[in-house]
Amino acid sequence: MSTMSNQPVYKIIFHNGKQIFEVYAKHIYQSDMWGFVEIEEMLFGERSAILVDPGEEKLKSEFSGVKRSYIPMQSIIRIDEVDKQGAAKVSEGGDSGKIANFPLTPNLSSSASSED
Repeated sequence: MSTMSNQPVYKIIFHNGKQIFEVYAKHIYQSDMWGFVEIEEMLFGERSAILVDPGEEKLKSEFSGVKRSYIPMQSIIRIDEVDKQGAAKVSEGGDSGKIANFPLTPNLSSSASSED
């Protein structure tokens, strides 16, 4: 029995600027750096000379040489343990209205600061 088939694969979907990245990795865990999730051993499909997925190639190039990536928790949309690896993707996540950003700072009214 192969140990490769027993190793979990994780699909991580997160915001990166105005884009949404969907990547696959062998290891993911909470970082010792507060507020970050660590992703190790990202998986990218083997490409044949006939078919090349530009989205996956962009991600493969962007993460080329990266041993470990630290993703801010507020950027994470979803993490799934999946049965098998799929294709990594980049999609536009601008103002589609389907996904709300996590608020980064509390909204303080200007009247509260003027009372000092």
